[in-house]
Amino acid sequence: MKKLWLIFAQTATVGLAIWFLVTLLKPAWLQQPATGAPVVTVKESRAVASAPAELSYSSAAKKAKPSVVNIFTSQQARQARNPLFNDPLFRRFFGDRGLGDEAQRPSSLGSGVLVSAEGYIVTNNHVVEAADEIEVALSDGRTASAKLIGSDPDTDIAVIKIDLPDLPAISFADADKVEIGDVVLAIGNPFGVGQTVTMGIVSALGRSELGINTFENFIQTDAAINPGNSGGALIDVRGDLLGINTAIYSKTGGSLGIGFAIPATTVKQIIEALIKDGSVTRGWLGVEVQDVTAELASSFRLPDTRGALIAGVVRNGPAANAGVRPGDVLLSIDGKVVVNSARMLDIISALKPAQMVSMTFVREGQQIEAKVEVGKRPTFNRK
Repeated sequence: MKKLWLIFAQTATVGLAIWFLVTLLKPAWLQQPATGAPVVTVKESRAVASAPAELSYSSAAKKAKPSVVNIFTSQQARQARNPLFNDPLFRRFFGDRGLGDEAQRPSSLGSGVLVSAEGYIVTNNHVVEAADEIEVALSDGRTASAKLIGSDPDTDIAVIKIDLPDLPAISFADADKVEIGDVVLAIGNPFGVGQTVTMGIVSALGRSELGINTFENFIQTDAAINPGNSGGALIDVRGDLLGINTAIYSKTGGSLGIGFAIPATTVKQIIEALIKDGSVTRGWLGVEVQDVTAELASSFRLPDTRGALIAGVVRNGPAANAGVRPGDVLLSIDGKVVVNSARMLDIISALKPAQMVSMTFVREGQQIEAKVEVGKRPTFNRK
């Protein structure tokens, strides 16, 4: 019995030693695939681990980047005059030399997008307003002076033009088909560091009543947009223009993931008007309005909160001449339902000046219809 136990112990010891050596030197010998199970090779594992080609947006960036330009502007300024220069005795000996009237040219920067091979560039109005000189730098290293073609402060859009050959114009996307969650890229010149591409998604659509512009219908995105990105491009994954980056919500001056872009459909309409006429003509009624709250609806005996409350009427304006008074609630214009004050502004702005349209409003519980001759909306400067 003792001899048998000794033989078993020696056999087990040798077996364990062999198993240890095989595990250390030839571990593949011990890996037997299950019946019918596929064998995963190293090459296949690498293929699985590599990122799919569709997750790269380099083709979209390469397509759109040449169309995005950097814009540098300067404005004439005067240095403050030294009080000593006002001393008659000083001026008697030194005359008018060094009176401190040398010009300073502080510069600001932003971005723009080439929208035609003829050299038309769209940017934000706040990028170029009050500028004496506008300089444009292309991604290929070329530079050129630009002239202002026209601007629209109500939407914060401006068009400038340069004269250079072989300009790469961007293609427009159908912004009406964009959906929340779509991947977008923002291209611009943040903080003057140079052309930069950031990625995000469409966070919301139709953002309005933010107090940024008079007419608001923003695409909201979390793609990083910083100072210097204003006027730059918001593009889709095909490299087509979805909007013009115009503003961010920030308490620090940097990106917090809440940026706003003017949709390409609006941009295109404004561009065409500015190139043709140098300005945008909109309809105007001469009223100040506010939304109808639940409390106001109850006090005015309205069935719901639809409509726009007339808070003020411009004297001798179109609405005043049609008999509209403060306190009236506008329900429809030209057959189009007024849902709120923003919708009313859109309806009126789309009308042509001198056009006669009907409108329906409520006064003291009574529904009234009237005709009004649409006026031309005055130009208001953005502050």
